[in-house]
Amino acid sequence: MLAYLIWDVSPVIAKLGPLTLRWYGLLFASGFALGAWLLRHIFRTEKVDVNWVDSLTGYMVVGTVLGARLGHCLFYDPSYYLAHPVEILQIWEGGLASHGATLGILLAVWVFSRRNQFDYLWLLDRIVIVVAIGGMCIRLGNLMNSEIVGHPTQVPWAFRFVRDPQLGQVPRHPTQIYEALFCLLLLGLLYSLWRHYRLYTPRGLLFGLFVVLLFSFRFGIEFLKENQSAFEQGMPLNMGQLLSLPLIAVGLWVTLRAGRWPANPYGYAPRVLDPAEITRAA
Repeated sequence: MLAYLIWDVSPVIAKLGPLTLRWYGLLFASGFALGAWLLRHIFRTEKVDVNWVDSLTGYMVVGTVLGARLGHCLFYDPSYYLAHPVEILQIWEGGLASHGATLGILLAVWVFSRRNQFDYLWLLDRIVIVVAIGGMCIRLGNLMNSEIVGHPTQVPWAFRFVRDPQLGQVPRHPTQIYEALFCLLLLGLLYSLWRHYRLYTPRGLLFGLFVVLLFSFRFGIEFLKENQSAFEQGMPLNMGQLLSLPLIAVGLWVTLRAGRWPANPYGYAPRVLDPAEITRAA
């Protein structure tokens, strides 16, 4: 019986002249496409004009990419990138941080909500459902790149990432799959809560639960992962864990405060349409 799976998948799907189509890029884009599709369903169900989804998705794409890139540069190698600021723009060279993406999304959604008269927490309660899809797709992209691998292990589902000459010599935890599966569970939980209890769910509860659960899991899974940067060696907690702690605290605060805004306990969305208009907008 095999004690591990040899992972030797190419990160490149195809080369089309000067263009290279990669699994990571395809999965990254798929997260937004699937998320937009689900968000249209959510808006349509709640009688909100689905045409807002395209604009909101644009804000989220910009927030995700800029936040993830700046997060990687400033959290994991600030001295290098501050000395070489032009390389911050070279996203194609790799280097995106999920904590930075989280902050970028929060800022982008805040700007969108202020400009278009959406309630911020109402919107975040729905956005986190589709963000779970994006998180799953990105971790699958990491798997296709044979990156963000786990520590050596002897569990029967271990992977040997043979395309990495340094880390691929021994079987390792496929932590990308662990995180992708957890995002899938989060998607199911949050969607189920929204579907069955959206009229009675306190404003901010889904967002708070998402942040607490996601980053608590992230804190724990880091104990199974190789560090992303050399400076993390010898630290009691790595950078991913340190960055998760304040987000967990924010999530707990929002969860405990959910529904305690008496003037606005459930939030709101603008431009509510009647059923006939929703059918035409879809």
